[in-house]
Amino acid sequence: MAVSLSMPVLVVDDTATMRLIVTKLLGRIGFKDVETASDGSAALGRMAEKKYGLVISDWQMQPMSGYDLLSAVRANPALAETRFIMVTAESKIDRVIAAKKAGVDSYIVMPFTASVLRSKIEDAFEAEIEATFVPHKSGAVSAAAPAKSPDSVPPGPIEPANLSG
Repeated sequence: MAVSLSMPVLVVDDTATMRLIVTKLLGRIGFKDVETASDGSAALGRMAEKKYGLVISDWQMQPMSGYDLLSAVRANPALAETRFIMVTAESKIDRVIAAKKAGVDSYIVMPFTASVLRSKIEDAFEAEIEATFVPHKSGAVSAAAPAKSPDSVPPGPIEPANLSG
C-alpha cells in the first residue's frame, strides 16, 4: 500500500523558518495538505480538531517539547496510531533510544534533504510514497517527482542559508 500524498500532515517546530522549510520540502515531495503548529501544546490542540496521518516534530521546543508531544500522542488512544517523525539537530544515541522507546516511527538529524525526508516518511509507513504523474514536454505522462514551483527550496541540505533564491 502506498503512502497517500493527500494525507494530512502536521509540521511542529517553534522556529518559523524550519516550519517553512519542512512545509516546502513536503510540497516538493507532493503532499497537498500540510499544516503547522509552533509547539507541542499547539499541535495537540490541532490534533483534537483534525486527524493527521503524519506528524513531523522538532524535539527541542518550548513550552512543550517534541518528546512530550510524542508521549502525549502515544498515550491518547484516539491519536496513538498517528505516524510520528522526530527532527533534531542532535545525533546523540541516548536521544535516538529515548525517542524509539517513546514510540517514534522515524528520526531525522538536521541538516537533511528532500530525499532523506521522503525516505524517512516511507520508513515510518513501511510503504513507498505514491507516484506523482508529471507530463513531459512531448505530452507523454510518466512517474516523476512533482514539478518544481518557482518558489521551491534549492537543492542540497536544508539550512536557513538555502532559503534564498
